Amino acid sequence: MEKTLERLEITWKDIVFDFTPHKDTGFYMIRLIEENFDLLENDQVSVTAMFSSRYLATFEEKIVYWQKALASISEITVLIGEVQRTWSFLENLFIHSEEVKKELPKESIKFIDIDKNVKEILADGYKH
Repeated sequence: MEKTLERLEITWKDIVFDFTPHKDTGFYMIRLIEENFDLLENDQVSVTAMFSSRYLATFEEKIVYWQKALASISEITVLIGEVQRTWSFLENLFIHSEEVKKELPKESIKFIDIDKNVKEILADGYKH
């Protein structure tokens, strides 16, 4: 258990996200590469298995920490992926389609703020 917890610390301290350019916008889509996503799932299983160990009390604080940390990484990765897919789809409609702008002028104006917020989040993620 101790070695696994040490490995988690080393592995997840410097996990790097992958950034791919989004069209010609100058913004980058954020994702966890497949290898790291698989690693995340395996590490979550390892941490969950530790809860059934008779040595749980000795390492409980660290195990709970890693359970929450890995769950957060997983949730954030899934959510940012969903946001990016939805934003990319809606961007084509509300920014690049004159027909949609004419048919849905109020929604197109609302999307301009959403577009700005998403681009700020993407730029901040790429920067950090």
